Amino acid sequence: MTVTEIGAGRDPRRWAALVLLCMASFMMILDSQIVILALPAIQQGLDMAPGAAQWILTANAITFGGLLLLGGRMADLLGRRLVFMLGVGGFLGTSLVSGLAWNGDVLVGARALHGLSSALMVPSALSILMNTFPEGRERNRAIAAWSAVGGIGATAGLLVGGQLTTALGWQWVFLVNVPVVLAVLVVSPFILRESRDHGRRRTFDLAGAVTSTGALLVLIYALVNAPAAGWGSGRTLGLFGAAAVLIALFFVIEARSAAPLVPLPLLRRRSVLTGNLLMGLVAMVAWGEGVLISLHTQQVLGYTAFQSGLASCVMPILAVLGAYIGQALVTRRGFRLAAAAAALVLGLACALLARIPVDGRFAADILLPLVLFGLGLGVGNTTASIVALDGVAEPESGLASGLNSAGFQIGGAFGVALVTTVAVAVSAGSTEPARLAAGFHAGFVALVIVAAVTVATALFLPAFVRRAGSRPTAVPAADELGKAA
Repeated sequence: MTVTEIGAGRDPRRWAALVLLCMASFMMILDSQIVILALPAIQQGLDMAPGAAQWILTANAITFGGLLLLGGRMADLLGRRLVFMLGVGGFLGTSLVSGLAWNGDVLVGARALHGLSSALMVPSALSILMNTFPEGRERNRAIAAWSAVGGIGATAGLLVGGQLTTALGWQWVFLVNVPVVLAVLVVSPFILRESRDHGRRRTFDLAGAVTSTGALLVLIYALVNAPAAGWGSGRTLGLFGAAAVLIALFFVIEARSAAPLVPLPLLRRRSVLTGNLLMGLVAMVAWGEGVLISLHTQQVLGYTAFQSGLASCVMPILAVLGAYIGQALVTRRGFRLAAAAAALVLGLACALLARIPVDGRFAADILLPLVLFGLGLGVGNTTASIVALDGVAEPESGLASGLNSAGFQIGGAFGVALVTTVAVAVSAGSTEPARLAAGFHAGFVALVIVAAVTVATALFLPAFVRRAGSRPTAVPAADELGKAA
């Protein structure tokens, strides 16, 4: 639906709509950041084992990434404002339940539903923005404002989340969302106009969404539980086999569906496939590092949540700078050099973090790795977005961007599961600072290996942008920088 279809001339409420949409995006990014920071306090407060606590993050990422494309299609067909409000309502309810959670299982379930809410809210909000502002200068300004929310939200999350956790308790990192999100929900019908795509077939690929999300859930569950059950045990092999069956079934469904979530011809394109693989690997390192540095600074070095957040603020700030460096590198030197350089910097940062002493100091042992990590993350995230959208036709750009965002969430889920599994296996459940540090160091080493795989992946990337008009959509990259840093 075009702007002219919703009324003659420009929408007089468009700037108010932009403020509202940016507020919703800000709260989502703030939420994702402060939960990572509050994870040690949540784990202690609900008496959760480290392997169980990681599902607070993983369950949210799986449902968000697995259902993101379905949420975008629902918004286009059922109504963008309607689906946005459903997502905001779910965000409100799950935040309230999370803050009042009386055990870990309740919290994990609420966070899984929170991911579903985000999968409805994010693509519908962006689609509303694109249909509210006419193409040209105003739309570009609106997109820039939306994108800037990513870095601001991440930095605010580290500061506000740390202060809330330290002063009021972990419950308030969820409850702080309630009044703001409630205000967004109440105001939305009066500011946002309804729109939908009347030209598309009213078909939802529910089977594809269920099988893909189920495959991710089973695969990560198998990975997390393999050290305890045994990698060669019947239970572990059965879970991996079930995941393989679900993945195969997903591709069969997509090949036969009249309106697939992921058209397979799109995945056959070298740039799309390698770009999304690169995004997934970068996300694994980003999310894994975020969890490890939060746990290490609080559980080993004795930082409060506020001190940990303050120390980590350098990452989102440097990630924004890294994003500009990444765009320049891609333009002047091509994809491969930019991706390889980003992976090498991320790997170096994780290698330095793997050497933090039990009595480590911020200036001497942590600052430089975090600076390097922020720069590498900015370059890597931007490069992956550009590659994944290179050569994609205009009608497919929304799908390609959504696939890129989904890849970031899914990669993040695997990154959290990987570092948690490795850290728990090495520390053997000990709470002694030295044993905990050994486990976290092993987690950082695992991320170094992922970074090495990322360097190898860079060799398969196309050399350069195919045409001068190919450029990334700014929104996914900026939002993902906020969630990861």
